[in-house]
Amino acid sequence: MGKRTNEILKRLEQEYGTEYRCYLNHETNWQLLIAVILSAQCTDARVNIVTKDLFQKYDTLEKFANADLEELEQDIHSIGFYHNKAKNIIACAKKLVEEFDGEVPSALEDLTSLAGVGRKTANVIRGNIYHEPSIVVDTHVKRISKRLGFTKNDDPLKVEMDLMKALPKDHWILYNIQIITFGRSICIARSPKCENCFLMDLCKSGDKR
Repeated sequence: MGKRTNEILKRLEQEYGTEYRCYLNHETNWQLLIAVILSAQCTDARVNIVTKDLFQKYDTLEKFANADLEELEQDIHSIGFYHNKAKNIIACAKKLVEEFDGEVPSALEDLTSLAGVGRKTANVIRGNIYHEPSIVVDTHVKRISKRLGFTKNDDPLKVEMDLMKALPKDHWILYNIQIITFGRSICIARSPKCENCFLMDLCKSGDKR
């Protein structure tokens, strides 16, 4: 790991600490999985509003597996892409009950075999539930990693591979958490607050102010 990378990670830790935290409210592993499926192209805050009632109504995985599609669509209609998400949640819950004894699997291949679970969702689950070092490439991580010069790619899988090479394994999950916070507060997509940025001198972006 180079000096510059080390300095970036050090400053991120100074600013945001080293606490592993998940912004999606959940009490069980399967609740987190459903919350992450719901969170695609939707804010965590909105998901938490919806799951507050949702997880009371469907308080077991079996209830999701046997849910009525139209009723579930109504229960989550304030979230984007609710038609697809409702269908995926029911199919995912059925498979968990029938093939995984109601447990959320830890293997990437098993997770991505579930409806509505792509590589990004699988990595969120692996990191939060099983503390398996994994890189989650969301829009913040992709955009900011390019600005910091860790990758030149746009394809999430290539970005993931570049970050796995650039960052020490014990920082993978932490980097995800820190960069998402950084992306929401300072390095905002449309108008980055470069004048307030503690990584300004290390940024490789051409549009620094």
